[in-house]
Amino acid sequence: MSAIVQTHTPIQFAGLPDKGALISEFKGRHVDTLRTPAAVIDRAVFARNCARMHDNAKAWDAKFRAHVKTHKTSEGVTLQLRTSSDETHAIVVSTLMEAHAVVRSGLVADKTVNDILYGLPVPVNKLEDLASLRDELAKYGGTIRILIDHPVQVEAIEKFEEGRTESKKWSAFMKVDSGGKRAGLEPSSPAFTELLDRALTSSHVTVYGFYCHAGQSYASSSPEEASSFLTIELESVNNAAKLAKSRIEELKLDASREAFILSVGSTPTAHAANLANKAKLASLLYGDLELHAGNYPLLDLQQLHTGLIERSNISQYVTATVISYYSGRGVQGRDEALCDAGAIAMSKDTGPSGTFGEVIGKPWKLGRVSQEHGILTADNLTKDESEDVKVGEIVHIIGQHACLTLAAYPWYYIVDSSTGANGDVVEDVWVPWKGW
Repeated sequence: MSAIVQTHTPIQFAGLPDKGALISEFKGRHVDTLRTPAAVIDRAVFARNCARMHDNAKAWDAKFRAHVKTHKTSEGVTLQLRTSSDETHAIVVSTLMEAHAVVRSGLVADKTVNDILYGLPVPVNKLEDLASLRDELAKYGGTIRILIDHPVQVEAIEKFEEGRTESKKWSAFMKVDSGGKRAGLEPSSPAFTELLDRALTSSHVTVYGFYCHAGQSYASSSPEEASSFLTIELESVNNAAKLAKSRIEELKLDASREAFILSVGSTPTAHAANLANKAKLASLLYGDLELHAGNYPLLDLQQLHTGLIERSNISQYVTATVISYYSGRGVQGRDEALCDAGAIAMSKDTGPSGTFGEVIGKPWKLGRVSQEHGILTADNLTKDESEDVKVGEIVHIIGQHACLTLAAYPWYYIVDSSTGANGDVVEDVWVPWKGW
């Protein structure tokens, strides 16, 4: 196997909306006076969700690593890392733009962030970008980490470093597949052992630990089910670390290294990591625990279905305007309404409910979507009942998947239900980082 290593000029930032101008225009406005569709986040609920996740990590005696992909903002990162419960300085990013923006925003310089994991198996054509990030973080004592799940990635790193004036080592998690079949390798597979040996003997890669994300846990419908997925995650990374220790001995490598990091979590399984199931931890761990999650500050209908959160924990919604109404047009003669939030505003993700969103405080759901508009349906509203939503009314919709929904918006309107303003007045504006 051989690697083709392409290099690119490190990311250049496109112009972002001016936060100061946005605050001047919108601060103090009621959310229902904003142009729709609009993304709204309750900062107080967001912050409570972050503190809860730190509590879970402490209950497990685990470090915590926050994924920042859902909101992609410096304000959100700060709330994730420094909470009323605890603090951490480690994050996961899903794009290089996020990583560069974290540095550019000053979060590394002020020590809020000192450990960034690029959360995809390392693309061999992005090593130049990652090296640039590594050098920038090093100025402040920080570290960039990568994921590996194929020997060609190790080979590409070695070729890249051999061509540099001053070669360095890359800190890498090995990506473990615990059954989700999305990325990574199963520890019991020959391919995993091949990669492990390649990484352990590499002069340019250090195996930092083993990283698992049980994406299949999103299908959980109870705390017990989510806990079972968490157990599978933990067993997978622990088996990987056990194998690594065995291979270090068999290959006669230097065994005087720090403990491997066993990194597990998704929002459902991280919510299941608490004192109640701490006793289920493996009696012998071959490394130190780290918990990671990303959707948890915002939450959505998918997470509500797991049974691990309450509706009051969801900190985001989209405002939409009812732009037309159709009496008797729906199934069994029920009414339907048209709103200006469609697939781009809400995403096309559906979950167990079979809908794209639910209207807060009303029996209406976002039953169908086109690009720029959606159809509101009400299964429990009979044709004899009076209109429950009216043309021109502003409705608040919780979507199925917060990560995809928020990705559509150039900025978010921030309210705060803890200030006494009932959570419906704009207090700040967050501008997310866009691009890859």
